[in-house]
Amino acid sequence: MEVKLKILLLLQLISFTAILFIVATVRAGEEVEYVRPPPRKAFRLPWDPKLSSQPQQVHISLAGDKHIRVSWITSDKSSPSVVEYGTSTGEYSFKAQGESTKYSYLFYRSGMIHHTVIGPLQDNTVYFYRCGGEDPEFQFKTPPSKFPVTFAVAGDLGQTGWTKSTLDHIDQCKYDVHLLPGDLSYADYIQHRWDTFGQLVQPLASARPWMVTQGNHEKENIPFIVDKFISYNSRWKMPFEESGSTSNLYYSFDVAGVHTIMLGSYTNYDEYSDQYRWLKADLLKIDRKKTPWLVVLFHVPWYNSNEAHQGEADDMMSTMEPLLYAAGADIVFAGHVHAYERTKRVYNGKPDPCGAIHITIGDGGNKEGLARKYEQPQPEWSVFREASFGHGELAIINSTHASWSWHRNDDDEPVRSDQVSITSLIGSGCSSIGVMN
Repeated sequence: MEVKLKILLLLQLISFTAILFIVATVRAGEEVEYVRPPPRKAFRLPWDPKLSSQPQQVHISLAGDKHIRVSWITSDKSSPSVVEYGTSTGEYSFKAQGESTKYSYLFYRSGMIHHTVIGPLQDNTVYFYRCGGEDPEFQFKTPPSKFPVTFAVAGDLGQTGWTKSTLDHIDQCKYDVHLLPGDLSYADYIQHRWDTFGQLVQPLASARPWMVTQGNHEKENIPFIVDKFISYNSRWKMPFEESGSTSNLYYSFDVAGVHTIMLGSYTNYDEYSDQYRWLKADLLKIDRKKTPWLVVLFHVPWYNSNEAHQGEADDMMSTMEPLLYAAGADIVFAGHVHAYERTKRVYNGKPDPCGAIHITIGDGGNKEGLARKYEQPQPEWSVFREASFGHGELAIINSTHASWSWHRNDDDEPVRSDQVSITSLIGSGCSSIGVMN
């Protein structure tokens, strides 16, 4: 036993050393202009990889009209991908069978990753459920089918004390869906950090749908050996098939009267790409009478007056901004820059009453610290900017009016550090979606 333990420790050391070498090699050719501050102390959770059929890292996501996808991991490879659920605690009137997958990453072997779609479900209703026929019991609330509806928004979470503070603040607000514009676990090639992240967010992610898109920290490619998004795609399956997409990296969904589009900053987006063609087709399908609000998320911000990550999204912006402008997009959320910023309605680099409001909210609590330096003078299109950790809340009140507020972690949850009332573009005469035909 002692010999086996020494061999295991040696293999882990070799694996870790190899990863560090590969990461350094892959990133050696990258041009780095922004120097980050020293990293913050990580929030440590015990990682217990023992054999077990007990569900771990439970989270839910929307999976088409009136359906929810339940995802979880078991160490026991024979555990069934079954979800039992009902509207009374301990009484499971319904049962659904799903699918499972697993992946390898050098010497790491994931547990069995289960994805099971349940429904049809009633709107605005609390359901009790358990996974794989095992306790504990979890519960979630389905979103409403009509206004009002509230989204919690926080990107670049990671696993630090600030992350825990952000999650605690979000847990105190009343919301229906969580939106995350990229950079989830900050595993950065160390795979068990995906497991600890799943454990960290489980209390919130098992109770409300988490809708996410990829960031640069989800890219964990090892050339010729490992696909760059294998960890993210295996663990966080989103409704891409339900929305006509061929990739888990971009998709859309409807909640109440809001059509939300999640785009990929790290997959092809030029006018000949599958993502561009999908976005164009998805926008043309929108019925603004049924979904008068159009919200878009991706990772790298198009409008950013922070010194960090300047110009990184210029190509994506030049290609896709005209499509969103023609469709009358109301609000665009991004992350990547570890600070908060809100713009006026803007298009093509200038204030425009028919453009979208852009909000950078990459301040969820990541280990790399805050991006504190802003360009001076402040651009005309920039309204509010601050380098603090926090989260946002988007309350869509009706088809024409919404309220946005940003809450910094240093304050109590009810304190709004930035807030604004937003009027949708529906009925404004701005949308010219026909030009995309």
